[in-house]
Amino acid sequence: MRNRVVITGLGGICGLGTNASAIWDGLRSGRSAIGEVTTHDLHNLKVKVGCEVKEMPDHGIPHRQTVSMDRFSLLAVIAAREAMRQSGLVEGDADSYRMGAVVGVGICGWEAIEENYRALLLEGKNRAGIFTVPKVMPGAPAGQVSMDLGLRGPTFGVTSACSSANHAIASAVDQIRLGRADVMLAGGTDAPLSWGVLKAWEALRVLAPDTCRPFSADRQGLVLGEGAGMAVLESFDHATARGAEILGEIAGVGFSADASDIVAPTVEGPENAMRACLADAGLNPEDVDYLNAHGTGTKANDMIETKAVKRVFGSYVKDLSVSSTKSMHAHCLGASGALEMIACVNAIREGIVPPTANYREPDPECDLDITPNTPRERQVKVALSNAFAFGGTNAVLAFKGV
Repeated sequence: MRNRVVITGLGGICGLGTNASAIWDGLRSGRSAIGEVTTHDLHNLKVKVGCEVKEMPDHGIPHRQTVSMDRFSLLAVIAAREAMRQSGLVEGDADSYRMGAVVGVGICGWEAIEENYRALLLEGKNRAGIFTVPKVMPGAPAGQVSMDLGLRGPTFGVTSACSSANHAIASAVDQIRLGRADVMLAGGTDAPLSWGVLKAWEALRVLAPDTCRPFSADRQGLVLGEGAGMAVLESFDHATARGAEILGEIAGVGFSADASDIVAPTVEGPENAMRACLADAGLNPEDVDYLNAHGTGTKANDMIETKAVKRVFGSYVKDLSVSSTKSMHAHCLGASGALEMIACVNAIREGIVPPTANYREPDPECDLDITPNTPRERQVKVALSNAFAFGGTNAVLAFKGV
């Protein structure tokens, strides 16, 4: 029998708030934190909306540590510290060699890249900053979380564009299921609100000029945001042996690849990932109460996800509550799935489905029950979280109460 994997701590930071509780308060009230970006230099950009962390919290991380961090690593460590505090784990509660970290990242440390380009190309400096390489590497957040919390077990980064967090969480689940670890910190982080990243996304012509309106007929694209979400995952036996409060269980994971196009998704890829997740969890479609959709707000993505969901859930789709919380925290790339994990776990715990904010017009091509604008009270025993990415890499997680 495989190890059950439970969640004993959650941490997060994004435009909605600087901790997981504040983020959930924003989500369940339907508050969108999307607006004009003011803390980053976005000169010469056509689109200047995003979802930013307006003011960093007093995190207490020493300067000798932060000097080697790019922003995405700092966000990850802040979220990981919060998750660890909530879990109640203290030194001696677990063998540090059986505690690890997996952190998903959609892009690298772009803040440091731009700082160095500016210094070398505009200011005429002769060399890059000494910490440039450890700052920018995609695996940096996992390493920084490991060092900050003293985790000496399986530790690595995962990068698969917009599904990075779900892949990271699933990879951490595997470490526990396989008996390689008792405790894993898992989630995702990204800080894409820099000039170069936004300029590149602008070229794709998928950025909305005002806000994110998933599944609404007048949607105009996605909005980028920054943030991080982390969870303490434990084997059920380890958590119960130390008397931990269990917030929820990761019942199953599912993967697939479109093997089709680098940016255009298929219906079959997302469909197969959802089916694989349900099979891994031992669930039927009718067992799922809430689906946190990938829901980016682009014309094609929302329409294709709708078709995939209808294929998987069939006649039961009419009983399925769906929402896209990206309408409130925006698309935080490698962090999105981790922030959506916070939504799923709390939806189960409190019996509240967070809404799809900014919704204005029904779209016959997106005719799911997308919980428009207002949260809904309903019993949620099982929640699914979808993540579909450029490259056709799909990852779906199933959560349930304990």
